[in-house]
Amino acid sequence: MVTSIIRRLIQALFVIVAMTIIVFIGVNVIGNPVDILINPDANQAERALVIAHYGLDQPLWKQYLLFLQGLLHGDFGNSFVYGRPALSLILERLPATLELAITALGIALLFGLPLGLYAGLRISSKLIMSGSILGFSLPTFWVGLMLIMVFSVELGWLPTNGRGPTQQLLGVQWSFLTADGIRHLLLPAFNLALFKTSLILRLTRAGVQEVLPQDYVKFARAKGLRERRIISVHVLKNLMIPVVTIIGLEFGSLIAFSVVTESIFAWPGMGKLIIDSINLLDRPVIVAYLMMMVLLFVVLNFIIDICYTLLDPRVRLEGKA
Repeated sequence: MVTSIIRRLIQALFVIVAMTIIVFIGVNVIGNPVDILINPDANQAERALVIAHYGLDQPLWKQYLLFLQGLLHGDFGNSFVYGRPALSLILERLPATLELAITALGIALLFGLPLGLYAGLRISSKLIMSGSILGFSLPTFWVGLMLIMVFSVELGWLPTNGRGPTQQLLGVQWSFLTADGIRHLLLPAFNLALFKTSLILRLTRAGVQEVLPQDYVKFARAKGLRERRIISVHVLKNLMIPVVTIIGLEFGSLIAFSVVTESIFAWPGMGKLIIDSINLLDRPVIVAYLMMMVLLFVVLNFIIDICYTLLDPRVRLEGKA
């Protein structure tokens, strides 16, 4: 198991290095931030000073080496727009996006796993499966607008936008610690969770239908075990590997791609910041955001691999081989 972990760590390191090259080149060939940073009326001397100040006059390979040096020290440079360290801007918005993603994932698991299990065990589950198709098909932005129209405008139950009041915990402001903050959190979290709920539901149903005909399930029934024990021990345990994979990857996607939901509900997370940074060609913020997402997915995949070894002994045997 130790050898397998070391091998995966080395693979993760190569992935991170490769992604630094891809991210840096991709960002630096898009547009020219000088046109935004410098007043159109500035003369050539002022233009040259600004270009030299931000290191944009250096060749790409040298800019990349400086970028790597800063990356090792956690320094992505200062934002062109805000004049502050790019990483600090990202970290300020991270708690809002993180609690939105965690809440959405919790909602998806709360509804997706039981409904998928029921649909896999019962033949008459057409209504549930039809609902999951709607979850896949409906556009996120349209669902968000409909939620606002129904629950905020017509019924007046929940607020339309914003994060609401927050309370500090471990030095970070969280909205789920206040009643009004939870009310602000519900609509965007449900909107973000709709697609993930359908995905987990259908994956769980497929896993249940694949596991039920297996010989060990038939043998457990032949031994006279109670149906609840068969489902909780034999069925659920064997379908957890694909579910764990989806949960890990989808949690990363909830953090990285919640831009639409955050924009609709004016949620002050990283999504709004990255959209503004792209529009203004704020390269340090874009690079810091992309590298954080790369690191996030690498860490999540590593955690998933560890969970594999804990859930399935065959994975450990393959690692030894």
